[in-house]
Amino acid sequence: MEKTIWISYDLGINGDYENLYAWLDNKDAQDCGDSVAVLRHEIENGEDVFRILKRELEDCVSFNKKSRIYAICKNGDKMKGKFIVGRGKSAPWIGFGNHDGQEEDVSE
Repeated sequence: MEKTIWISYDLGINGDYENLYAWLDNKDAQDCGDSVAVLRHEIENGEDVFRILKRELEDCVSFNKKSRIYAICKNGDKMKGKFIVGRGKSAPWIGFGNHDGQEEDVSE
């Protein structure tokens, strides 16, 4: 089954963009703005798309401790996203909003 996957990437200033771009080009990925791409990938039923992507990327791209790649795809009726390389950090927009300090319960 083919899955549509969005990838957001940040490899830092000296990151291995050449090999990442080669991988994206080989997947016929489309540009979606700064450091975001969308691609279609063949995934067998029951396979973990995030594990497959991570393994493929680690085989051809050199990552460092600052490298980050976040992948998003549809999983059943819901969208699922995960850092497949690196981890999240504090968002630069924290503190700019007008929050009243109360949390809102949000459900799908």
